[in-house]
This record gives sequence, structure tokens and C-alpha cells, in this order.
Amino acid sequence: MLKGIKAGLALLAVAGTAVSGAAWAAGDSAAGRAKARQCAACHGANGVAKMPNVPNIAGESPIYLEKQLKAFRGGERADPQMSVIAKPLSDQDIADLAAWYASIKVTVTVPE
Repeated sequence: MLKGIKAGLALLAVAGTAVSGAAWAAGDSAAGRAKARQCAACHGANGVAKMPNVPNIAGESPIYLEKQLKAFRGGERADPQMSVIAKPLSDQDIADLAAWYASIKVTVTVPE
């Protein structure tokens, strides 16, 4: 009996991971690209920041990007610009933006 309960709990854990993974993959990168026009002023057209105090977000994890945008929107994280910009974003807007920035391929060159 205990073995069956453990197996059932393991199955639920795997199913929960799959469902949460699917939720993160719900963004549409093409829609996100269209919505990112406002973001480009600081983060650059392709997610590479134009200013030294702004993070590069190209190629970043969509899970991380969604979490941060939701934190700005909800007030758990504060920034004079980002808090205002994130406030009106819907969950779908956030997912789309995260999908767009995550889809950008980043090439890093190391000086010799």
C-alpha cells in the first residue's frame, strides 16, 4: 500500500512539473516581438541594453523573465520605470514578451 502511495505521489509531482512547464511555454514570441517596442527604448530592439544600468534580457530564461515581470507588476519588486511599465501587462502579454526575449539567440565573444 505504501509503495502505491509513493508511486502516486511521484506521478503527481511529475504531472505538476509538466503542467507548470506547459504554462511557461504558453507565450507567442511573434506577439511578444510586436509588444516589445516599448521595451526597446531601454533593453534594445534585440534585448541588448542601451544603457549600462539596464540588464540585457536577450536569451534569458522565459521562466525568469515571467517571474520578474510579474514581480514588478505585483509590487514585490520595484523600479521607477519597470513598475509603471509592467502594471498594465496581462499574463498573456508577459508570457509573449518572455517568449520573444528567450527566443533571441545570443552570441558571446571572449577577447583573446
